[in-house]
Amino acid sequence: MTDQDDHFDGPRGDRASRKRTGIARRRVIGTPSPATRHLLGDDGAGDRPSAVTKPRELPADLPNPERAKRVERVVALCFTISVLASLAFVASYVIFPIHSIDKVLKSNLGLGLSMTVALLALGVGATIWVRHLMPQVELTEARKPLASPEQDRAAFRETFTEGAEASQFVKRPLVRRTLLAASVALGIAPLVLLRDLGPLPRKQLDYTAWKKGTRLVVFGSNNPITPAEFSTPGGIITVIPEGTAGDLEALAKAAVLIIKFRPEELLPPTVLNWTVDGIVAYSKICTHVGCPAALYEHTTHHILCPCHQSTFDAQRGAKVIFGPAPRALPQLPITIDAAGYLVAQSDFHEPVGPSFWELG
Repeated sequence: MTDQDDHFDGPRGDRASRKRTGIARRRVIGTPSPATRHLLGDDGAGDRPSAVTKPRELPADLPNPERAKRVERVVALCFTISVLASLAFVASYVIFPIHSIDKVLKSNLGLGLSMTVALLALGVGATIWVRHLMPQVELTEARKPLASPEQDRAAFRETFTEGAEASQFVKRPLVRRTLLAASVALGIAPLVLLRDLGPLPRKQLDYTAWKKGTRLVVFGSNNPITPAEFSTPGGIITVIPEGTAGDLEALAKAAVLIIKFRPEELLPPTVLNWTVDGIVAYSKICTHVGCPAALYEHTTHHILCPCHQSTFDAQRGAKVIFGPAPRALPQLPITIDAAGYLVAQSDFHEPVGPSFWELG
């Protein structure tokens, strides 16, 4: 029998009976090591109790063992549910594919529900454990003086003085001054990096390069487009304001998707007065974190952002139908000019891109 058998929840008298029966119990996880018994008040006399026994501040057990046993089963059930839900999360990740919008929806539902159940069951179990298995005891600790005794402060002053003299910091002014200069210079150096942050955007993010009469040109070829050239329902083209092909800052806000519908397919809240022959124009900048929402599913009329799977209904004003995006893609008012080309009626009527851009 080793000293490790001395630490159990039961009384010390059980040790002799365990020796007789040959049954050895191991130390429960979380209890102190036998090597630290002296730190807990054990006088090292084996089974003999200490001469002075400090009274317990916390009760060893609950007054109603039967109720505690029932609560224990409830807590264990919650933790078991959490384990199963965590395994279901892993299974959902492996089982559900993500190669279409419907499959992504099922995958996210499986992952979200399983993780919600896992965290909720774990939290509920822990709460029940704390409230019904742990004793409800108020402990009072005497307030001790915050200031150290005078002899301790005097000893610290002496030690500090000796250390300063031994470090040569006081006796070597050249070292001291150059060290202070190096520390100040090192602290100032990072301030230069603040210049890279640039000026505050102010109201620059509220506006784009689109203005009344600006032609829509195809991104890449920079050719203007007429409604007759874009007459196939279900078609989608990325367009930019004419004259901004080399302006990356302007393109970051002004990129637009134009989608061709049959006129009767467009539904509210789409603004029909801002469309031409079933052609509707939406900002290409996702309202979540600004990724390009460039994927389009013809059969469902859904615009998909590939970064975080935000999905917009192009048939109904590009409103959000799935994902973290907080609002719809802004619609660009378009019309045709005297030459028959598609042009903007004005700029967007609301800021494009992520909602935090509106903070300026």
